[in-house]
Amino acid sequence: MIATLRFLAFASAVVSSALAGCACRTSHGICGPGHGSPLGHVATVDFNYTGEGGPLNWYGLNETANYLCAKGKNQSPIPIDESIPYVADNSKVVMSVPDTKSARLENIGDVVQVVTDGTLCVNGDTYNLAQFHFHTPSEHRVDLEYSPMENHWVFENSQKKIAVVTFLFELSPTGESVELFDDVFFNLNGAATPGDYTLTPPLCFQQVLDHFHNNPIYTYTGSLTTPPCTEGVQWYISKVPFPLDVCTYNKVKKVLKFNSRVTQNFLGHENLLSLAASELNA
Repeated sequence: MIATLRFLAFASAVVSSALAGCACRTSHGICGPGHGSPLGHVATVDFNYTGEGGPLNWYGLNETANYLCAKGKNQSPIPIDESIPYVADNSKVVMSVPDTKSARLENIGDVVQVVTDGTLCVNGDTYNLAQFHFHTPSEHRVDLEYSPMENHWVFENSQKKIAVVTFLFELSPTGESVELFDDVFFNLNGAATPGDYTLTPPLCFQQVLDHFHNNPIYTYTGSLTTPPCTEGVQWYISKVPFPLDVCTYNKVKKVLKFNSRVTQNFLGHENLLSLAASELNA
């Protein structure tokens, strides 16, 4: 991925947000001393990304609940290339997240997530935002290339169907960053330990929403990238990555460490774990 070209595509969204004069701005990056302290505790997940708790053994942790992690044939993340279609009309996929004075920033063990309100309307069907969270490095690969970080916004509708809006990040050669994510990570110290949560400063979302609506969006039907690896999840992946300040990235990855599921097989093909097991047994 060529950073210069993608930052040019990103620039229009940055300018429009700046002109809008978002009143939520409270921080200017998170370099220097850490901010935030734990305010309480949350439940953590029973899996991880290392050894017997990692993706190669998610099925073994609970063979019934996590059956699809090893047997499903439409598992995410997948390799992204030009064979994956784009959303034909971005106006049919409308993401809306109201600005907030504060939101919970939770470390549930596998990810750090932000719990806030929002909706995703797809062809008249409304999904409600459950949370958005982060992976380092990226889980999806575009043209076989990983990105340093990936951001998932998880939505669910009244029929319990799930849709995930995804943004990728590239390290900025000029120190650019996105206001929303600077503010999300400002109090990261308060959620640095699994089981802890803290509160964010005020959050403004318009810059991110403009970026999503005004750039090409890959879409496909896959799965959750964590147990129970539920299939039938509709993915919407913004093609143009956000810039990520190196200092911010270094602080975030010290908390998230490695929390990415290995890229899965192409859609409809044999699950890589099942395939490997068959070859080993043979």
